[in-house]
Amino acid sequence: MSRVVVRADAVSKVVPTAEGQLVILDAVSLEINAGESVAVVGTSGSGKTTLLGILAGLDLPSSGRVFLEEAELTALDEEQRALARGRHVGFVFQSFQLLDSLTALENVMLPAELRGDRTAADDARVLLEKVGLGARTHHYPRQLSGGEQQRVAIARAFASNASVLFADEPTGNLDTATGERVIELLFELNREFGTTLILVTHDERLAERCSRRLVISGGRLVP
Repeated sequence: MSRVVVRADAVSKVVPTAEGQLVILDAVSLEINAGESVAVVGTSGSGKTTLLGILAGLDLPSSGRVFLEEAELTALDEEQRALARGRHVGFVFQSFQLLDSLTALENVMLPAELRGDRTAADDARVLLEKVGLGARTHHYPRQLSGGEQQRVAIARAFASNASVLFADEPTGNLDTATGERVIELLFELNREFGTTLILVTHDERLAERCSRRLVISGGRLVP
């Protein structure tokens, strides 16, 4: 029987503007099972990145409930949500989000170090080898190409031992060939680690690789 790892019940997000209330998400309900790969697609401004942030516990909805693994994120305070994210969630962003003052190795080590893992350095080296950057461990982000930085970011996401990996436009800043390599890598590691993958993308190649797609239009989930 499939195990639900992410669930949203009638999630809405409304923000005040000078023109009145802006509805970004409107009563979105969904379930995502362990091991699934799910693409969240839609036009710019449709609400998909907002939905991703709420499902990951980075943001709260205006109404509705969100569950991640056994935690009801919407019933937790910010500190408790951060702990839940630390236990269950990995992130890959379009802008890489690497720390400029840390080497590739130190960036990948970070999630394990924050957990207090004594094998953080060894585990990070193994992951950098897996993403083809074993020879670049002591390079800083500014010394790496965009594709290499994204591979470091992917290695860091898997170093978190996450059960759910959220990716926001992971190929958005990459050329087509580099984007293809990053897609291959993402799904290869996803299979190896058995992670649930939830990603926002405009990249049709990436969406096609997923086992399911959710289409958001005007803040609503299209049936």
